[in-house]
Amino acid sequence: MDFITLKDTYPKDSDLPDRTAEILALSRVIDGSMYETLHYDFSVEKDPAGQYISLSKRRPSARTRLCATVVNDSVSLLFSEGHFPSCECSDEQTRDKLEKIIKESKLNEVMLEAAVIGSVGSVAVLMRVLSNRVFFKAMNTAYLTPKWKDNEPDVLEKVTERYKVKGKILNQCGYSVDEVETYWFQRDWDNNAETWYLPQSTADAKDKKPVQVDNERTTQHQLGFVPIVWIKNLPGGDDIDGKPTFPVEAIDLQIESDYLLSQGGRALKYQADPTLHIKNPAFGDQAMVKGAANAIVTSTDGDAKLLEISGDAAHAVMDWVKGLREIALEGAGGNRANADKLSAAQSGRAMELMNQSLIWLADKLRISYGEGALLDLLNMIVKASKAFKLVNKKGKEYGELSQDNDLSLRWAQWYQPTYADKQTQANTLDVLRKASLLSQETAVKSLADAYDITDPQDELRQIKADKPLVDNVPPPKSEPISQSDD
Repeated sequence: MDFITLKDTYPKDSDLPDRTAEILALSRVIDGSMYETLHYDFSVEKDPAGQYISLSKRRPSARTRLCATVVNDSVSLLFSEGHFPSCECSDEQTRDKLEKIIKESKLNEVMLEAAVIGSVGSVAVLMRVLSNRVFFKAMNTAYLTPKWKDNEPDVLEKVTERYKVKGKILNQCGYSVDEVETYWFQRDWDNNAETWYLPQSTADAKDKKPVQVDNERTTQHQLGFVPIVWIKNLPGGDDIDGKPTFPVEAIDLQIESDYLLSQGGRALKYQADPTLHIKNPAFGDQAMVKGAANAIVTSTDGDAKLLEISGDAAHAVMDWVKGLREIALEGAGGNRANADKLSAAQSGRAMELMNQSLIWLADKLRISYGEGALLDLLNMIVKASKAFKLVNKKGKEYGELSQDNDLSLRWAQWYQPTYADKQTQANTLDVLRKASLLSQETAVKSLADAYDITDPQDELRQIKADKPLVDNVPPPKSEPISQSDD
Protein backbone atom coordinates (compact mmCIF):
# COMPACT_ATOMS: atom_id res chain seq x y z
CA MET A 1 0.00 0.00 0.00
CA ASP A 2 1.26 3.47 -0.87
CA PHE A 3 0.28 6.93 0.36
CA ILE A 4 -2.22 7.48 -2.47
CA THR A 5 -4.17 4.39 -1.42
CA LEU A 6 -4.00 5.42 2.24
CA LYS A 7 -5.26 8.93 1.46
CA ASP A 8 -8.41 7.45 -0.05
CA THR A 9 -9.41 6.32 3.46
CA TYR A 10 -9.27 9.88 4.85
CA PRO A 11 -12.50 11.92 5.06
CA LYS A 12 -12.75 14.67 2.45
CA ASP A 13 -15.15 17.60 2.28
CA SER A 14 -16.05 18.59 -1.26
CA ASP A 15 -17.00 22.09 -0.06
CA LEU A 16 -13.38 22.81 0.89
CA PRO A 17 -10.44 23.38 -1.51
CA ASP A 18 -8.38 20.39 -2.64
CA ARG A 19 -5.31 21.82 -0.88
CA THR A 20 -7.13 21.46 2.44
CA ALA A 21 -7.36 17.68 2.07
CA GLU A 22 -3.72 17.50 0.93
CA ILE A 23 -2.41 19.52 3.88
CA LEU A 24 -4.50 17.55 6.38
CA ALA A 25 -3.24 14.27 4.89
CA LEU A 26 0.41 15.36 5.14
CA SER A 27 -0.20 16.61 8.69
CA ARG A 28 -1.25 13.08 9.64
CA VAL A 29 2.20 11.88 8.59
CA ILE A 30 3.88 14.33 10.98
CA ASP A 31 1.65 13.82 14.03
CA GLY A 32 1.58 10.01 13.67
CA SER A 33 -2.16 9.63 12.95
CA MET A 34 -1.83 8.47 9.34
CA TYR A 35 -3.18 4.96 10.11
CA GLU A 36 -6.09 5.97 12.36
CA THR A 37 -8.68 5.48 9.61
CA LEU A 38 -7.78 1.77 9.40
CA HIS A 39 -10.18 0.01 11.78
CA TYR A 40 -8.38 -3.29 12.39
CA ASP A 41 -5.33 -4.01 14.50
CA PHE A 42 -2.45 -5.75 12.77
CA SER A 43 -2.91 -8.93 14.79
CA VAL A 44 -6.57 -9.28 13.75
CA GLU A 45 -6.78 -11.58 10.72
CA LYS A 46 -10.53 -12.12 10.39
CA ASP A 47 -13.52 -9.82 10.80
CA PRO A 48 -16.60 -10.76 12.87
CA ALA A 49 -18.08 -12.45 9.78
CA GLY A 50 -15.04 -14.71 9.46
CA GLN A 51 -13.68 -13.03 6.32
CA TYR A 52 -9.94 -12.53 5.90
CA ILE A 53 -8.74 -8.95 6.45
CA SER A 54 -6.07 -7.83 3.99
CA LEU A 55 -2.94 -6.14 5.30
CA SER A 56 -3.91 -2.83 3.67
CA LYS A 57 -6.88 -2.61 6.04
CA ARG A 58 -4.85 -3.19 9.21
CA ARG A 59 -2.88 -0.71 11.28
CA PRO A 60 0.83 -1.64 11.45
CA SER A 61 2.05 -2.51 14.93
CA ALA A 62 5.57 -1.10 14.37
CA ARG A 63 6.09 2.42 13.01
CA THR A 64 9.30 4.12 11.94
CA ARG A 65 8.14 7.78 11.55
CA LEU A 66 10.93 8.50 9.06
CA CYS A 67 9.35 11.71 7.77
CA ALA A 68 8.82 13.12 11.25
CA THR A 69 12.48 12.35 12.02
CA VAL A 70 13.64 14.37 9.01
CA VAL A 71 11.42 17.28 10.03
CA ASN A 72 12.57 17.26 13.66
CA ASP A 73 16.25 17.07 12.70
CA SER A 74 16.01 19.93 10.21
CA VAL A 75 13.97 22.11 12.58
CA SER A 76 16.50 21.49 15.37
CA LEU A 77 19.27 22.85 13.15
CA LEU A 78 17.03 25.78 12.22
CA PHE A 79 15.57 27.19 15.46
CA SER A 80 16.87 25.24 18.46
CA GLU A 81 18.31 27.15 21.41
CA GLY A 82 21.84 27.03 20.02
CA HIS A 83 20.83 27.88 16.44
CA PHE A 84 18.26 30.68 16.81
CA PRO A 85 19.65 33.75 15.02
CA SER A 86 20.52 37.03 16.69
CA CYS A 87 19.06 40.32 15.55
CA GLU A 88 21.41 42.86 13.96
CA CYS A 89 20.58 46.58 13.76
CA SER A 90 22.55 49.78 13.43
CA ASP A 91 20.63 51.26 16.37
CA GLU A 92 21.88 49.42 19.45
CA GLN A 93 18.88 50.34 21.61
CA THR A 94 16.41 49.04 19.02
CA ARG A 95 18.36 45.80 18.76
CA ASP A 96 18.43 45.29 22.53
CA LYS A 97 14.69 45.95 22.81
CA LEU A 98 13.92 43.51 20.01
CA GLU A 99 16.02 40.81 21.68
CA LYS A 100 14.05 41.32 24.91
CA ILE A 101 10.72 41.14 23.08
CA ILE A 102 11.86 37.95 21.30
CA LYS A 103 12.63 36.27 24.62
CA GLU A 104 9.53 37.49 26.44
CA SER A 105 7.13 36.58 23.61
CA LYS A 106 8.81 33.15 23.25
CA LEU A 107 9.25 33.74 19.55
CA ASN A 108 11.88 31.00 19.48
CA GLU A 109 9.30 28.43 20.57
CA VAL A 110 6.72 29.79 18.11
CA MET A 111 9.13 29.54 15.19
CA LEU A 112 10.00 25.96 16.16
CA GLU A 113 6.31 25.09 16.10
CA ALA A 114 5.82 27.00 12.85
CA ALA A 115 8.63 25.11 11.12
CA VAL A 116 7.06 21.77 12.13
CA ILE A 117 3.55 22.80 11.06
CA GLY A 118 4.84 24.36 7.85
CA SER A 119 6.76 21.23 6.85
CA VAL A 120 3.62 20.08 5.00
CA GLY A 121 3.75 23.11 2.68
CA SER A 122 2.94 26.37 4.47
CA VAL A 123 2.23 27.98 7.84
CA ALA A 124 0.93 31.33 9.05
CA VAL A 125 2.29 33.19 12.09
CA LEU A 126 -0.17 35.61 13.67
CA MET A 127 0.99 38.60 15.70
CA ARG A 128 -1.34 40.10 18.30
CA VAL A 129 -0.92 43.07 20.62
CA LEU A 130 -2.96 42.47 23.79
CA SER A 131 -2.69 44.82 26.76
CA ASN A 132 0.24 46.45 24.90
CA ARG A 133 2.16 43.15 24.96
CA VAL A 134 3.23 41.24 21.84
CA PHE A 135 2.08 37.65 21.29
CA PHE A 136 2.66 35.24 18.42
CA LYS A 137 0.78 32.13 17.31
CA ALA A 138 1.60 29.54 14.63
CA MET A 139 -1.46 28.53 12.61
CA ASN A 140 -2.10 25.58 10.33
CA THR A 141 -3.06 26.84 6.87
CA ALA A 142 -5.45 24.03 5.92
CA TYR A 143 -8.45 26.32 6.48
CA LEU A 144 -6.73 29.63 5.68
CA THR A 145 -6.84 31.43 2.34
CA PRO A 146 -4.48 34.36 1.63
CA LYS A 147 -5.14 37.22 -0.75
CA TRP A 148 -2.20 39.25 -2.03
CA LYS A 149 -2.20 42.84 -3.19
CA ASP A 150 -2.30 43.27 -6.96
CA ASN A 151 0.40 45.95 -7.04
CA GLU A 152 2.49 44.26 -4.30
CA PRO A 153 2.31 40.48 -4.75
CA ASP A 154 4.48 39.89 -1.68
CA VAL A 155 2.19 41.85 0.70
CA LEU A 156 -0.96 40.35 2.17
CA GLU A 157 -4.23 42.18 1.60
CA LYS A 158 -6.45 39.78 3.58
CA VAL A 159 -6.40 36.32 5.15
CA THR A 160 -9.64 34.35 5.55
CA GLU A 161 -10.23 31.42 7.89
CA ARG A 162 -13.27 29.25 7.08
CA TYR A 163 -14.22 25.73 8.13
CA LYS A 164 -17.18 23.63 9.26
CA VAL A 165 -17.97 22.98 12.90
CA LYS A 166 -20.73 21.22 14.80
CA GLY A 167 -23.34 23.30 16.63
CA LYS A 168 -22.55 21.50 19.88
CA ILE A 169 -18.99 22.85 19.82
CA LEU A 170 -20.22 26.36 18.99
CA ASN A 171 -22.55 26.28 22.00
CA GLN A 172 -19.58 25.46 24.20
CA CYS A 173 -17.85 28.58 22.80
CA GLY A 174 -20.73 30.88 23.76
CA TYR A 175 -22.93 30.76 20.65
CA SER A 176 -26.64 29.90 20.69
CA VAL A 177 -27.20 27.57 17.76
CA ASP A 178 -28.78 24.19 17.06
CA GLU A 179 -26.50 21.44 18.41
CA VAL A 180 -27.42 18.99 15.64
CA GLU A 181 -26.74 21.33 12.72
CA THR A 182 -23.39 21.93 11.02
CA TYR A 183 -22.21 25.52 10.59
CA TRP A 184 -19.56 27.48 8.75
CA PHE A 185 -17.19 29.43 10.99
CA GLN A 186 -15.38 32.38 9.39
CA ARG A 187 -13.13 35.28 10.34
CA ASP A 188 -10.90 37.66 8.36
CA TRP A 189 -7.74 39.64 9.01
CA ASP A 190 -7.04 42.82 7.07
CA ASN A 191 -5.07 46.04 7.55
CA ASN A 192 -7.38 47.42 10.22
CA ALA A 193 -9.36 44.68 11.95
CA GLU A 194 -9.83 41.05 12.87
CA THR A 195 -13.41 40.52 11.72
CA TRP A 196 -15.49 37.68 13.14
CA TYR A 197 -18.72 36.45 11.54
CA LEU A 198 -21.73 34.80 13.08
CA PRO A 199 -21.89 31.05 12.37
CA GLN A 200 -23.84 30.30 9.20
CA SER A 201 -25.64 27.01 8.65
CA THR A 202 -24.59 24.92 5.68
CA ALA A 203 -28.10 25.25 4.27
CA ASP A 204 -27.91 29.06 4.30
CA ALA A 205 -24.43 28.93 2.79
CA LYS A 206 -25.71 26.67 0.03
CA ASP A 207 -28.41 29.25 -0.72
CA LYS A 208 -25.61 31.86 -0.87
CA LYS A 209 -27.05 34.00 1.90
CA PRO A 210 -24.68 36.75 3.14
CA VAL A 211 -22.84 36.18 6.39
CA GLN A 212 -23.35 38.63 9.26
CA VAL A 213 -20.53 40.30 11.16
CA ASP A 214 -20.15 39.40 14.82
CA ASN A 215 -19.65 42.89 16.24
CA GLU A 216 -19.14 41.55 19.76
CA ARG A 217 -16.02 39.56 18.88
CA THR A 218 -14.65 41.75 16.08
CA THR A 219 -11.62 43.82 17.11
CA GLN A 220 -10.01 46.84 15.46
CA HIS A 221 -6.23 46.56 15.68
CA GLN A 222 -5.45 49.62 13.48
CA LEU A 223 -1.94 48.40 12.72
CA GLY A 224 -2.09 49.43 9.08
CA PHE A 225 -1.03 45.98 7.87
CA VAL A 226 -2.24 42.39 8.03
CA PRO A 227 -0.68 41.01 11.26
CA ILE A 228 0.11 37.64 9.65
CA VAL A 229 3.25 36.32 7.99
CA TRP A 230 2.52 33.65 5.40
CA ILE A 231 5.45 31.22 5.09
CA LYS A 232 5.90 28.88 2.13
CA ASN A 233 8.05 25.98 3.23
CA LEU A 234 10.42 25.21 0.33
CA PRO A 235 10.72 26.58 -3.22
CA GLY A 236 8.92 24.71 -5.95
CA GLY A 237 5.30 25.03 -4.85
CA ASP A 238 2.57 27.41 -6.00
CA ASP A 239 1.39 30.87 -4.93
CA ILE A 240 0.01 29.56 -1.63
CA ASP A 241 2.01 26.52 -0.56
CA GLY A 242 5.64 25.51 -0.92
CA LYS A 243 7.01 22.01 -1.26
CA PRO A 244 6.89 19.77 1.83
CA THR A 245 10.09 19.05 3.75
CA PHE A 246 9.69 15.34 2.96
CA PRO A 247 8.82 14.05 -0.54
CA VAL A 248 5.88 11.74 -1.18
CA GLU A 249 8.32 8.95 -2.09
CA ALA A 250 9.65 9.04 1.48
CA ILE A 251 6.11 8.49 2.79
CA ASP A 252 5.71 5.42 0.59
CA LEU A 253 8.99 4.02 1.89
CA GLN A 254 7.90 4.73 5.46
CA ILE A 255 4.65 2.80 4.92
CA GLU A 256 6.58 -0.10 3.38
CA SER A 257 8.97 -0.16 6.34
CA ASP A 258 6.12 -0.06 8.88
CA TYR A 259 4.38 -3.07 7.36
CA LEU A 260 7.62 -5.02 6.94
CA LEU A 261 8.54 -4.49 10.58
CA SER A 262 5.02 -5.46 11.64
CA GLN A 263 5.21 -8.66 9.60
CA GLY A 264 8.68 -9.38 11.03
CA GLY A 265 7.37 -8.91 14.57
CA ARG A 266 4.48 -11.22 13.79
CA ALA A 267 6.92 -13.89 12.58
CA LEU A 268 9.03 -13.58 15.74
CA LYS A 269 5.96 -14.00 17.93
CA TYR A 270 5.00 -17.13 15.99
CA GLN A 271 8.53 -18.49 16.33
CA ALA A 272 8.30 -18.12 20.12
CA ASP A 273 5.07 -20.16 20.16
CA PRO A 274 4.83 -22.28 16.96
CA THR A 275 1.76 -24.31 16.01
CA LEU A 276 1.64 -27.92 17.18
CA HIS A 277 0.55 -30.54 14.65
CA ILE A 278 -0.54 -33.93 16.05
CA LYS A 279 -1.28 -37.01 13.93
CA ASN A 280 -3.58 -39.73 15.41
CA PRO A 281 -3.36 -38.75 19.08
CA ALA A 282 -3.96 -41.54 21.59
CA PHE A 283 -6.44 -39.50 23.64
CA GLY A 284 -8.88 -39.01 20.76
CA ASP A 285 -10.90 -35.80 20.89
CA GLN A 286 -9.83 -34.73 24.37
CA ALA A 287 -8.63 -31.13 24.86
CA MET A 288 -4.88 -30.70 24.92
CA VAL A 289 -2.89 -27.99 26.67
CA LYS A 290 0.44 -27.26 24.98
CA GLY A 291 3.39 -26.55 27.28
CA ALA A 292 6.59 -27.91 28.77
CA ALA A 293 4.72 -29.37 31.74
CA ASN A 294 2.29 -31.33 29.61
CA ALA A 295 3.60 -34.47 27.90
CA ILE A 296 2.05 -35.62 24.64
CA VAL A 297 1.47 -39.35 24.38
CA THR A 298 0.60 -40.77 20.99
CA SER A 299 -0.10 -44.23 19.67
CA THR A 300 2.35 -46.28 17.65
CA ASP A 301 1.16 -44.71 14.44
CA GLY A 302 0.80 -41.26 15.98
CA ASP A 303 3.16 -38.29 15.67
CA ALA A 304 3.51 -34.72 17.01
CA LYS A 305 5.49 -31.91 15.41
CA LEU A 306 6.05 -28.20 16.04
CA LEU A 307 5.65 -26.22 12.81
CA GLU A 308 8.71 -24.07 13.37
CA ILE A 309 10.20 -21.54 10.95
CA SER A 310 13.74 -20.35 10.42
CA GLY A 311 14.86 -17.09 12.02
CA ASP A 312 16.84 -16.02 8.96
CA ALA A 313 13.79 -14.19 7.61
CA ALA A 314 13.91 -11.75 10.54
CA HIS A 315 17.46 -10.71 9.65
CA ALA A 316 16.47 -10.30 6.01
CA VAL A 317 13.56 -8.07 7.02
CA MET A 318 15.79 -5.85 9.16
CA ASP A 319 18.37 -5.53 6.39
CA TRP A 320 15.67 -4.59 3.90
CA VAL A 321 14.16 -2.02 6.29
CA LYS A 322 17.60 -0.48 6.83
CA GLY A 323 17.99 -0.22 3.07
CA LEU A 324 14.60 1.46 2.74
CA ARG A 325 15.55 3.88 5.52
CA GLU A 326 18.75 4.85 3.70
CA ILE A 327 16.84 5.46 0.47
CA ALA A 328 14.16 7.52 2.24
CA LEU A 329 16.66 9.67 4.15
CA GLU A 330 18.73 10.22 1.03
CA GLY A 331 15.69 11.43 -0.91
CA ALA A 332 14.43 13.62 1.94
CA GLY A 333 17.84 15.05 2.90
CA GLY A 334 17.83 13.56 6.39
CA ASN A 335 20.65 12.64 8.75
CA ARG A 336 22.25 9.33 7.67
CA ALA A 337 25.20 9.42 10.09
CA ASN A 338 25.59 6.36 12.30
CA ALA A 339 26.44 7.26 15.89
CA ASP A 340 27.80 3.74 16.52
CA LYS A 341 30.70 4.45 14.15
CA LEU A 342 31.89 7.56 16.03
CA SER A 343 34.75 6.56 18.30
CA ALA A 344 35.68 10.04 19.52
CA ALA A 345 34.47 13.63 19.53
CA GLN A 346 34.39 15.08 16.04
CA SER A 347 35.17 18.65 15.07
CA GLY A 348 32.38 20.94 13.95
CA ARG A 349 33.60 20.77 10.36
CA ALA A 350 33.68 16.96 10.45
CA MET A 351 30.08 16.91 11.70
CA GLU A 352 29.05 19.23 8.90
CA LEU A 353 30.56 16.89 6.30
CA MET A 354 28.85 13.89 7.87
CA ASN A 355 25.44 15.61 7.83
CA GLN A 356 25.91 17.63 4.65
CA SER A 357 22.53 16.72 3.15
CA LEU A 358 20.70 17.67 6.36
CA ILE A 359 22.58 20.99 6.50
CA TRP A 360 21.63 21.72 2.90
CA LEU A 361 17.99 21.14 3.82
CA ALA A 362 18.19 23.37 6.91
CA ASP A 363 20.04 26.02 4.88
CA LYS A 364 17.14 26.21 2.43
CA LEU A 365 14.68 26.44 5.31
CA ARG A 366 16.66 29.39 6.69
CA ILE A 367 15.64 31.37 3.62
CA SER A 368 11.92 30.74 4.13
CA TYR A 369 11.65 30.90 7.92
CA GLY A 370 14.58 33.17 8.76
CA GLU A 371 15.45 35.74 6.12
CA GLY A 372 11.81 35.89 5.05
CA ALA A 373 9.42 35.17 7.93
CA LEU A 374 11.44 36.06 11.04
CA LEU A 375 12.60 39.39 9.61
CA ASP A 376 9.02 40.22 8.64
CA LEU A 377 7.87 39.52 12.19
CA LEU A 378 10.60 41.74 13.64
CA ASN A 379 9.62 44.55 11.26
CA MET A 380 6.01 44.10 12.40
CA ILE A 381 7.12 44.61 16.00
CA VAL A 382 8.89 47.83 15.00
CA LYS A 383 5.76 49.09 13.19
CA ALA A 384 3.52 48.09 16.11
CA SER A 385 5.64 50.15 18.51
CA LYS A 386 4.48 53.22 16.64
CA ALA A 387 0.77 52.41 17.18
CA PHE A 388 1.05 50.94 20.70
CA LYS A 389 3.14 51.65 23.78
CA LEU A 390 4.66 48.19 24.03
CA VAL A 391 5.40 46.96 27.55
CA ASN A 392 6.94 43.88 29.12
CA LYS A 393 5.38 41.52 31.69
CA LYS A 394 6.15 43.96 34.49
CA GLY A 395 4.44 46.82 32.68
CA LYS A 396 7.63 48.69 31.82
CA GLU A 397 7.53 50.45 28.46
CA TYR A 398 10.00 49.57 25.75
CA GLY A 399 9.55 52.89 24.01
CA GLU A 400 9.13 53.46 20.30
CA LEU A 401 11.58 51.47 18.20
CA SER A 402 13.58 53.18 15.49
CA GLN A 403 11.94 52.91 12.08
CA ASP A 404 15.01 53.92 10.09
CA ASN A 405 17.12 50.79 10.55
CA ASP A 406 17.56 47.78 8.31
CA LEU A 407 17.24 44.61 10.34
CA SER A 408 19.32 41.53 9.62
CA LEU A 409 20.03 38.15 11.23
CA ARG A 410 23.28 36.64 12.45
CA TRP A 411 23.11 32.86 12.37
CA ALA A 412 25.05 30.53 14.63
CA GLN A 413 27.38 27.80 13.44
CA TRP A 414 25.79 24.49 12.55
CA TYR A 415 27.74 22.58 15.21
CA GLN A 416 29.53 23.74 18.33
CA PRO A 417 33.31 23.80 17.82
CA THR A 418 35.66 21.67 19.91
CA TYR A 419 38.53 23.16 21.92
CA ALA A 420 40.87 22.40 19.01
CA ASP A 421 38.52 24.27 16.67
CA LYS A 422 38.45 27.23 19.05
CA GLN A 423 42.24 27.30 19.24
CA THR A 424 42.54 27.25 15.45
CA GLN A 425 39.93 29.98 15.11
CA ALA A 426 41.64 32.15 17.75
CA ASN A 427 44.99 31.87 15.96
CA THR A 428 43.38 32.75 12.64
CA LEU A 429 41.62 35.80 14.05
CA ASP A 430 44.81 36.95 15.76
CA VAL A 431 46.75 36.79 12.49
CA LEU A 432 44.03 38.65 10.59
CA ARG A 433 43.80 41.34 13.27
CA LYS A 434 47.55 41.94 13.29
CA ALA A 435 47.55 42.14 9.49
CA SER A 436 44.76 44.74 9.63
CA LEU A 437 42.52 42.51 7.52
CA LEU A 438 39.80 42.19 10.13
CA SER A 439 38.20 44.57 12.60
CA GLN A 440 37.87 43.80 16.28
CA GLU A 441 34.09 44.05 16.04
CA THR A 442 33.95 41.39 13.29
CA ALA A 443 36.25 39.15 15.31
CA VAL A 444 34.04 39.40 18.38
CA LYS A 445 30.91 38.67 16.30
CA SER A 446 32.53 35.56 14.82
CA LEU A 447 33.24 34.29 18.35
CA ALA A 448 29.92 35.35 19.86
CA ASP A 449 28.08 32.04 19.42
CA ALA A 450 30.91 29.80 20.58
CA TYR A 451 31.44 31.82 23.78
CA ASP A 452 27.78 32.72 24.44
CA ILE A 453 28.27 36.46 23.86
CA THR A 454 24.77 37.90 23.73
CA ASP A 455 25.68 41.48 22.78
CA PRO A 456 28.93 41.98 20.82
CA GLN A 457 28.81 45.76 21.40
CA ASP A 458 28.70 45.30 25.16
CA GLU A 459 31.56 42.84 24.87
CA LEU A 460 33.66 45.40 22.95
CA ARG A 461 33.03 48.00 25.63
CA GLN A 462 34.03 45.51 28.31
CA ILE A 463 37.21 44.67 26.37
CA LYS A 464 38.17 48.34 26.29
CA ALA A 465 37.45 48.66 30.01
CA ASP A 466 39.59 45.61 30.81
CA LYS A 467 42.47 46.57 28.51
CA PRO A 468 44.53 48.45 31.16
CA LEU A 469 44.33 45.41 33.45
CA VAL A 470 45.34 43.03 30.66
CA ASP A 471 48.32 45.18 29.67
CA ASN A 472 49.39 45.49 33.34
CA VAL A 473 49.09 49.27 33.17
CA PRO A 474 48.75 50.69 36.69
CA PRO A 475 45.84 53.03 37.23
CA PRO A 476 46.68 56.74 37.24
CA LYS A 477 47.79 58.09 40.61
CA SER A 478 45.88 60.94 42.12
CA GLU A 479 47.89 64.13 42.70
CA PRO A 480 48.44 65.18 46.34
CA ILE A 481 46.36 68.05 47.58
CA SER A 482 48.48 71.14 47.99
CA GLN A 483 48.22 72.88 51.36
CA SER A 484 47.95 76.61 51.57
CA ASP A 485 50.42 78.73 53.49
CA ASP A 486 47.76 79.39 56.04
